[in-house]
Amino acid sequence: MRAFHFLNDNMCGGYGNEPPWKEGEEREVEGELKICEWGYHASPSFYDALPYAAGNMACIVQLSGEIKKDTDKYVARKRTLIEAHNAEKVLRAWACDCAERALKKAKVKDERSWNAIKIARLYNEGKATGEELDAARDAARTARDARDAARAAWAAAWAARDAEVRWQKRHLNKLMKVLFLGQ
Repeated sequence: MRAFHFLNDNMCGGYGNEPPWKEGEEREVEGELKICEWGYHASPSFYDALPYAAGNMACIVQLSGEIKKDTDKYVARKRTLIEAHNAEKVLRAWACDCAERALKKAKVKDERSWNAIKIARLYNEGKATGEELDAARDAARTARDARDAARAAWAAAWAARDAEVRWQKRHLNKLMKVLFLGQ
């Protein structure tokens, strides 16, 4: 079964003391599989894998042997690492796209919030410093209009949650496809 997983930037898992993974490598565990406790985990999409991400290394994996399924993750007896890429820039770009979309929906006019996204995008491309990013974030946090809009956006997002999650999943999948396939 093809699935998706994130590893630490050093290609190690987030738990335990396993050695770094290598593309093409298969590993197997013994004992009783338990979701969130024991076995090799992965998710049906990169979006579903995000809450469990140990780092920025996005991985396409193959699960085999005994497999147990939950709503947003699997646990398997065997996992093979098919392909891995550092997705840090993709994840930052996706976060900026999601934030921009929320500001548009909430009709935020305060430029401090928009500037924070602009600086975050520049930082992602190596054209702004961490200090500039921190300053833009702090300025956006002080914007009363932005706080009020964020509350309104949260309420609207909650009401339209399913549609927004579908958009976020599709958008992240599109960005990851570019990362993995160069398309």
